[in-house]
Amino acid sequence: MTMSEERPPICSQLIFPILLRPILHKVERHDPMAAQILMNAIIKAETQEPGLLLEIVNSILKRRDLTVNMTESLLRLQAHIPEFDDQKCKRQDEPFQELNRKTYSLKKILSRIPDEINDRKTFLETIKEIASAIKKLLDCVNEISNSSQQTSSTDRTALEKRKREFIKDSKKFSQTLKEFFRDGQTQPVFQSAAQLIYATNTIQRTVRTKFDLTVK
Repeated sequence: MTMSEERPPICSQLIFPILLRPILHKVERHDPMAAQILMNAIIKAETQEPGLLLEIVNSILKRRDLTVNMTESLLRLQAHIPEFDDQKCKRQDEPFQELNRKTYSLKKILSRIPDEINDRKTFLETIKEIASAIKKLLDCVNEISNSSQQTSSTDRTALEKRKREFIKDSKKFSQTLKEFFRDGQTQPVFQSAAQLIYATNTIQRTVRTKFDLTVK
């Protein structure tokens, strides 16, 4: 599949956190103010024109005459990026710190899929790890929701919505695995894994903005 044929929407949502955020982190070490201005501009541009960052990246690749499976590449890159401070919950309460660990762990496991998918024995073990990581993350989210009495019902509803989306994406991922073992098509697995990474990021961001009082 060529770059021009593959343009799954999920790529647009992961270009910033997986590809551009690590680059900005390097800028940040030398000039924090410039990095923040650049980050705000990029986020604003992507918000106003969804898919703009993906178009820019694809344009660069095209000019270099490169053919890239974008979803697979983003998954592989996820394996090498750290969890940045502006993604983490700041509260030191154990459920919040545990959420930081569980989201990071799940994304790391999902990033191994391109390297392991064609090794059946290894991949089956990885699937078990993913299922366990999903359950632990949901348990953590439930604990935060149930224990955060100071949070408004509106914020709880927002987290509940993100949790439902995460569960839906988890079920979709499970379905693509069944289809993979039947027909051997890897691309749907890559796409659903990438979608699950996005859903994981969204849950963490929702908890950070709605439940983390130190951020407010």
